[in-house]
Amino acid sequence: MREDVTQLDVGAVEAYLAARLDGFRGPLNATKFASGQSNPTFLLRTPSAAYVLRRKPPGKLLKSAHAVDREFRVMRALAGSDVPVPRPHILCQDESVIGSMFFVMDYVEGRNFQDPRVPEVDRETRAGVYDAMNAVLAALHSVDVEAVGLADFGRPGSYFARQVARWSGQYRASETETIPAMDAVIAWLDDNVPADDGRVALVHGDYRIDNMIFDESAPRVIAVLDWELSTLGHPFADLGYQCMQWRLPVGDAGRGLDGVDRAALGIPSEEAYVARYCERMGISGIPEWTFCLAFSFFRFAAILQGVKKRAIDGNASNPERGLQLGTMVPLIAEKAADLIAERS
Repeated sequence: MREDVTQLDVGAVEAYLAARLDGFRGPLNATKFASGQSNPTFLLRTPSAAYVLRRKPPGKLLKSAHAVDREFRVMRALAGSDVPVPRPHILCQDESVIGSMFFVMDYVEGRNFQDPRVPEVDRETRAGVYDAMNAVLAALHSVDVEAVGLADFGRPGSYFARQVARWSGQYRASETETIPAMDAVIAWLDDNVPADDGRVALVHGDYRIDNMIFDESAPRVIAVLDWELSTLGHPFADLGYQCMQWRLPVGDAGRGLDGVDRAALGIPSEEAYVARYCERMGISGIPEWTFCLAFSFFRFAAILQGVKKRAIDGNASNPERGLQLGTMVPLIAEKAADLIAERS
């Protein structure tokens, strides 16, 4: 029988936290967030405080996926740094408590923008939001990983080669149909992996506007969320992944900026955003930018294919949303193929 991932054994969580988390007092109420396709995420409220719980989903999982323990570790390492994160409290690796590993962190009150057009704010604030994201990305890639205890958080060197191999394997493991564009992109990436340039940084892996909480009254990032894919890697992978949003379709499915009059909205062009990042990092430009963008589309498609497969298998956090996102895989693969063709 499949476990309902929309449910949480609140009694078990309350008993566990009452015995281990300083200052915790019940009764506890839990509500599942609609977002969080990979790891089911719950808002925990008590009479005096609010927390967030993230857990691994139940069922058979892809190897190395849903790494909530890595999320907990990186947030604990970054606490107090120039990269804002929710304060992590406790990691439970005992799967007998609720059926899977989970961790609990502070709930951060603020604004979360799902649409990169940010229609909720005016032009000046919108420009500030994008500059704030750019500044935090540069701060992340400037973290001294040894100083924060993350020197062993990933294997340095040959990042793109390893990631192409890893996500090709993840995609094949969750493949539900043949997508010619995806096959062509995988082959091109295999043949065009850039030589390792020695750059190593802490990378987020899913750096985009909807994975951030902003201050209620200022265009300031107060928390970066969803660190499941973080590792030691190449910083340009994060930059390419965020800039991919400039090319995705608008609306709930794509959550992109394709065709949007960005200048009118105060949103920087891709070129301007990259240039500001380079200025902050003290570098002159991004070599192999086509590869970085194509790799980002490929990786995103592989991630969404995994979401679709979990929805089909019945262990997705939000099955209906998972199936909807799965329909995007061919489109994203074609975006990568078109990008390669136009720049070849």
